Amino acid sequence: MNGNEMEIELNEPLVSVEEYLAAGVHIGTQQKSSDMKNFIYRVRGDGLYILDIRETDERIKLAAKFLSQYDPAKVLVVTSRQYGQYPARKFADSIGATPIIGRYIPGTLTNPKLPRYAEPDVVVVTDPVSDIQVIREAIQVSIPVLALCDTNNMTSLVDVVVPTNNKGRKALSMIYFLLTKEFLRHKGYNTSL
Repeated sequence: MNGNEMEIELNEPLVSVEEYLAAGVHIGTQQKSSDMKNFIYRVRGDGLYILDIRETDERIKLAAKFLSQYDPAKVLVVTSRQYGQYPARKFADSIGATPIIGRYIPGTLTNPKLPRYAEPDVVVVTDPVSDIQVIREAIQVSIPVLALCDTNNMTSLVDVVVPTNNKGRKALSMIYFLLTKEFLRHKGYNTSL
């Protein structure tokens, strides 16, 4: 997408519009859900929905502030999406959270007899579709869920939505990096590069 296709300005952005565009954070899918319509900037000629990066930028700030209210050791980061595995692990390691990368074992939040049973205070997922099992279990035990949602995701089971391309390698890396940076800033760490 060239600069002419998205001429917007961000108010105190975490990174520049150009950096968001270069990472492909704004690229959605050819489907949209009614839940995500408020986060869509426009539809391209080829039918691809484009996310509004102003919303993404604001939601990253909101999500980091929300997460910073919790003890990092009680944050569970779950992703089964291939391109989300490395950034999600780095995010979890950087803030001191617990990662579950790859296959999520059903019952991890609801069956205390399992060896990897966990009792987090909040769950972060990369994709509400591929990580639906952990979302259902979190709801069962009243744990809030923060999710990275693309244009086609339903958000009715999610407490905090971060609208983003949740399928692209660069986009996921950028989102998790910015969440890490903002989370640590809220916790009082110096995050200047």
